[in-house]
Amino acid sequence: MEMSNIQVVPAPPDRVWAALNDPQVLKACITGCEAVERVADNEYKVAMSVKVGPVSAKFAGKIFLVDRNPPESYTLNFEGQGGMAGHAKGTAKVSLSPEGEATKLAYAASAQIGGKLAQIGSRLIDGAANKMAADFFAALARVLKEHPQEPSAPEANLVQPPAPEPPPSNATG
Repeated sequence: MEMSNIQVVPAPPDRVWAALNDPQVLKACITGCEAVERVADNEYKVAMSVKVGPVSAKFAGKIFLVDRNPPESYTLNFEGQGGMAGHAKGTAKVSLSPEGEATKLAYAASAQIGGKLAQIGSRLIDGAANKMAADFFAALARVLKEHPQEPSAPEANLVQPPAPEPPPSNATG
């Protein structure tokens, strides 16, 4: 699978860069994402649920950021396992450039998919990937508009984690 596109994101490159490196922002913006955890400076663990046509799967994977040039570009290498549903591995090259008050984000991604997902056919897979990308950029734009302040550090959280739920009451009324 190959895909590329250019998106205009409503924030300057340094804010977009910070958002793209913030695990909470990524979790909030990736459809079906259940967890994004930074395990090293340039490595993340990811857990997500995906549905493509008749196949649903929970994927566990890793993302590695290489060739980093903040806040202009990086290459993202990813791999994930979805059990019997299949596996995926690929690369995405991402570049950011100023576009007035916004940022032009260009990306080119390629992925190899195996297992049941690969048997579905490229048309369904490409459609699902394009929808996930569109949903991601819409969510990213929303997060950046809702939090217009400059982050204090590149890894500043733009999305706050949910408040912990109170412990269950043991009272029996």
